[in-house]
Amino acid sequence: MFENIGEMVLLFWRTLLALPLAWRQRQKIFDQFFEIGNASLLMVCILSFFIGGVLSLQIGPFMADKGLVGYLGGIVGYAHARELAPIMMAILIAGRIGSAMAAEIGSMRVYQEIDALRTMNINPIHYLVLPRLVAIALALPMLVVFSILVGWFGGAVVAAVNSHIGVSYQGFFADLRNVVEIKDVVNGVFKSFCFAIIIGIVSCHQGLVTIGGPRGIGRSVTKAVVNSIVLIVIFDYILTRILLK
Repeated sequence: MFENIGEMVLLFWRTLLALPLAWRQRQKIFDQFFEIGNASLLMVCILSFFIGGVLSLQIGPFMADKGLVGYLGGIVGYAHARELAPIMMAILIAGRIGSAMAAEIGSMRVYQEIDALRTMNINPIHYLVLPRLVAIALALPMLVVFSILVGWFGGAVVAAVNSHIGVSYQGFFADLRNVVEIKDVVNGVFKSFCFAIIIGIVSCHQGLVTIGGPRGIGRSVTKAVVNSIVLIVIFDYILTRILLK
């Protein structure tokens, strides 16, 4: 475990040192960005809408019984912006994109394409890791902003149409504006940026250390997704403690 952590830290450091070369890899970055961002919008939209709706559906009747239903918009907006949107989008991207990164790089490792890159004096970190890490670090925060907006809308729709809640759109968003501040959205976006770095580094590292043929590729994909989710949850707690100070 500690060996893997050390290798990932070293990979992250080497990728940081290669950042000045990102402009040369702009086409690869754009291709990865399109795959991560645009191709994920539909899933993000569906997931975010129903997350916001479930929040309203779970909390709304309880608050209505206590006479606090007027505060529903603020609670749903705050929880979704600071916590649910960044962590759920990170888990989604870890499963969809992290697995693809690990499988693609792992296949290149197993079939000796990475050795061929080194033979041609092409650094695998510059050619494979850097574009993916930059693309996911740009795309995931944007997806989280989109997720926050859609989640708020989903919460408002459910609150308005559910007779046990009975909060109008105007009332929902009025309370949301009173409670949720810009810093709450910024905190959620910052979390997603950190989660994006975790997903990119873990997935690329698992791909680079893949051995054992097709079965090894399968193991690397599984490890990439599981390790990414575990680290996302751990760092979510750490970042929450830091940002709440």
